[in-house]
Amino acid sequence: MDNQGGITVQRALELPGLRSGLPEVVAGADRLHRTVRWVHAGEVPNIASLLKGGELLLTTGLGLGTRPAEQRAFVRRLADRGIAALVVELGPRFARLPATIVETARAAGLPLVQLHREVPFVAVTEEIHTEIVNGHYALLRQAEEVHRQCTEALLGGGGVPQVLRILSDFAANPVFLETADGQLLYAAGTESGPADPLQVWDGLRGQRAARESGPPTGTVLVDVPGGGPGTGSVRARLVLLAVSGALSPVHRMAAERAAGILAVVLMQARQEEELAARGRGDFLTDLAEGRITAEAAPAQARVLGFKPGEGPLLPVVMRLASELSPSGNWALLARAVLEELSSVGVPVLLGVRPVEGRVPLLLGLRSESERTAVADRVAAALRAGVERAGLERAGVHPPVVVVGVAGSWAAASAGLRHAAETATAAQGLSDLPWYDARRLDIDLLLWRLRDHPDLAAFVDRAIGPLRDHDRASRPPLLPTLETYLAHAGRKAETARELHLNRQTLYNRLARISELLGTDLDDPQTVLALSLALRARRHAT
Repeated sequence: MDNQGGITVQRALELPGLRSGLPEVVAGADRLHRTVRWVHAGEVPNIASLLKGGELLLTTGLGLGTRPAEQRAFVRRLADRGIAALVVELGPRFARLPATIVETARAAGLPLVQLHREVPFVAVTEEIHTEIVNGHYALLRQAEEVHRQCTEALLGGGGVPQVLRILSDFAANPVFLETADGQLLYAAGTESGPADPLQVWDGLRGQRAARESGPPTGTVLVDVPGGGPGTGSVRARLVLLAVSGALSPVHRMAAERAAGILAVVLMQARQEEELAARGRGDFLTDLAEGRITAEAAPAQARVLGFKPGEGPLLPVVMRLASELSPSGNWALLARAVLEELSSVGVPVLLGVRPVEGRVPLLLGLRSESERTAVADRVAAALRAGVERAGLERAGVHPPVVVVGVAGSWAAASAGLRHAAETATAAQGLSDLPWYDARRLDIDLLLWRLRDHPDLAAFVDRAIGPLRDHDRASRPPLLPTLETYLAHAGRKAETARELHLNRQTLYNRLARISELLGTDLDDPQTVLALSLALRARRHAT
């Protein structure tokens, strides 16, 4: 039996059935290592059309024809079909195989065997088929043994690296687990391997980039399924590379069984990560809403791995736009964000709240003076994590990051609640790296009034004529008013930001005053317009 789970032509000739026929190899003696996939017996001239390749063909020669041209054509068609070998029983048709048949088989590289004694083809077929089936069964047992070892490793507390190491040892070649889009997750090599598996992977990646194609010939690729049954989705891929030796079907069989185990491991890991992230999110939400007291909070936080020290706590909330929802895989987002936050340099407790689409955090500061610097680093890390998780999309508002007031555990409760509400109210604001919750109290108040009809009526009275103008005419005037008010009525700065000359700006401001029937230099008018512009995001 060979390593492909069948038997070679050489092995078939050594079995009692064919051996009793006194076999003589007259062509292709150097190709007896070919694998016999099946055995077929027949005597018809067009028998090649009935074969699929890999067969050992038994015949008495009745279908070979009588003319040399017919015999050459018969042998060539068999060789083209890819059969393993042609075995001809000598007797009434041929006392010895004609030179035409032998020479054609040699030229085509087809093993040709003549039997000097009659043998029962049925017995030969049964014998070889039994050997092939036994070979496949032996392979199955080897693959199942790998499956058993992987299962035991997991039950013993091992994880993905241990599974890959077992598979690599069995295949005597490096094994890799990559994402569906080709990013490396894990690598494993044999102890006696010729190279570091990561170096091998770098070489493979270079080959892919150069050829813009998949892995080299002889590589075994097996999908690790993801999602629910029948979804057809791929979570990852197992890659076995033929570095130290050839890979055979038994290695694919073992990889397929390992892939089934890895699918469970990865699914469980994702579920556990997501459950842990949700658990931390629930704790932070309960703290924000007063269901956990300031006295009980530190002990519960320690259980969750958060040990902030004696300094103040900084509440932070990131809220995602609805279009950026990670579609259930919040574990991926939480992991990506936590990895980015590892460089911030302060203790972090991060959770997720999928229903509200937000990520609450508590950070342990050494002193209040660190607030701004830490907020800058945290905001950058949060957005980098969102991008790393593949959630950034063109044309969609980036996440809103709101930083609350630093303080004690008692203050953290109110700070988290305030930051969470403010993050919702801040949706749609001009994009800043982060917002100070204290500076958005007016937006929060207006957001709380969003369903009150008086708010919409106020907006209509204050800036309705400008909205009507902008729907029908150009240039729009609302952006000019917003920029003017943002710069506290400083015309030079307004003109510079809008890239307008002063006279054009004066004309636009005069037109705004005319449409609204107001004086833009009046403080009460400016206050009302500023509120209306902020309220229009919430008014229904």
